[in-house]
Formats: sequence, C-alpha cells, structure tokens
Amino acid sequence: MSFSSLVKEELLRVHPEKSCCMLSELSALTQACASLRLAGGGRVKVVYETENAPLAKRIFLLLKKRMEISPVLEFARYKRLGGRRVSILTVPEADSRRLLVALHMLQESEAGAVYRGVPRAAMTRRCCRASFIRGAFLGAGAITTPEKGYHLEFTSSEGRADTLVKILEKSGIQAGITARRGDAIVYIKRGDDVAAALALMGAHASLMEMENIRIRREGRNQANRARNCDEANLKKQLSAGAAQAQAIVAYSLQHSLGALPKELQDIGRLRMLHPEASLEDLGQMLPEPIGKSGVNHRMRKLMAVIQEKPKDKEEEND
Repeated sequence: MSFSSLVKEELLRVHPEKSCCMLSELSALTQACASLRLAGGGRVKVVYETENAPLAKRIFLLLKKRMEISPVLEFARYKRLGGRRVSILTVPEADSRRLLVALHMLQESEAGAVYRGVPRAAMTRRCCRASFIRGAFLGAGAITTPEKGYHLEFTSSEGRADTLVKILEKSGIQAGITARRGDAIVYIKRGDDVAAALALMGAHASLMEMENIRIRREGRNQANRARNCDEANLKKQLSAGAAQAQAIVAYSLQHSLGALPKELQDIGRLRMLHPEASLEDLGQMLPEPIGKSGVNHRMRKLMAVIQEKPKDKEEEND
C-alpha cells in the first residue's frame, strides 16, 4: 500500500464532530468529487463519484448526519478507469439545491446566479480549516513517500486552487500552484510544511512514520557527509605526503640528508619510505615518538630547507 493510501486510510478514521466542521469537509469533498447534472428548468442534481468505497461511505454519512440527505448509491465500471468499480452517490433535486445553498455554491436570486466557493468558517476557524484540508486531500490529494522526498499535492481547478492556498497559508503552511494536464495543482514541498499539513488534517500516525523516516534520512546524510569528508581528507593527505616525499628524494639526490640536523634527517627518511602515512603515524615511527604538531613543525622546517636550496644556487650563478 502506498504512503498516500495509508494517510487516507488514517484520515477516514478521523470524524468531525462539530456541525461547521462537517460542512467544511463536505464542501471540500463536493468540490473534489462531485459534479452537477442539469435536468432542465434550472433543476440540478449533485452527483459524487469515487473509486474509494470507504470515502463514498464517509460522504454518505456526512450528508445524512449534517444535511439529513439520503443520496442514492449505485456502482458502475468505466473502461477509461481500467474497469475499476466506481461508487456513485446521487443527491435528489430538491436536496441538491438545499445542499448547494448550504455550501455557498448556489446563491438564491432572481438571476439564479451560481458561484463556487467554500463556507466562510473554513477561513476563520482552525478546526474548519483542518476539516476542509482533510476533505480536499481525501477527495483529490496525494503525498510522496518520505523516503523519496517531501511532496504533498491537491488536484483542483484554477479558481478553487487560490482558495485552498489561502486556507493553507492561514494555517501557517506555505503552498504553491502549478498546472498539469489542464488541472491546477496545489503543492507543498518543504518537509516542515508537509509535516504541518499531516498534523492539521489529523494524520498523526503517518506524521510519526514520516518523522522516523526523516530521522533515518538525516542520519544517512550525515554519515555520507562524514565519509565524503574523510575521503577528501585522505586524498589531500596522500597528495601532500607524495609531494613531500618527491621533494625530499629530489633533494637527497643533489645533496646529502646527512648534512641536516638529525631530527630533520629522521623525519625526511620516514617520509620517503612512507609517503602515504599521516603526520600522527610518522610521529609514532620515530625513535623517540612525538605528536602531530611536532612532526608538522619538523616537516615544515625540512621543506623550507629544500625550497631554499635552488635560490642559493641561483645566487651563486649570479
């Protein structure tokens, strides 16, 4: 089962108790899953369609409990959906008009103006915003598994997408809008915002699973960064050691290390024999072991002597 399916399964167990919250969730579900079927003479029927049977049951119960509406339940199979069974809830004409007025999607007037919107409470009350976002996700939402990244989205229409973004932003969640195959997609990308959306909708178990995955991912990232840093330091160490050994060999071929102080002789011979060794390792190889800082001091003195010799020759030639 996908992470989206797990989140929706959990949300279907979250039931709004307040009348205003029921209306907010019903509004989002109506916008996501319903269509209007015109019957002539200004008559309309609200028809909900969904492949998710538990979601169809939820819509049925919300209509029954909040609006005292008993829709007709049917099932159909569509070839365009691969022959999958679709649940169809048809609200009678008289109840459809009452439902649309309650959802602020139909305005009673002489002109019979119809407009699409959301209940005002969905913007002002946090509980109603949570119910609206939950309904929008159940009806037309998806979330990427946290192991692959952070992305939560809602499929909407151009006008409704702006309202959904405002509701999310009112709840402290940053969202954007993009287009895909003629639909407006409201998306959330930041991990913290995805987590906030899950918490707001009431998907607390899914949120905990996401946080566990985030912790594991961060642990792997830190381990990878540490490994990359160690590899880079090792390459730098090998490169520096090889360069030092090469310079010491070239110097010893033209001059004698025996003319140098014994401490520089010892560290020079060790570097030629062990170009891959770290400064700490070189220090432990000395007859009288010393620490990294001591080795570094002697090596710098030796390299200074080596680099000064060519200048001396140039001065003699002058």
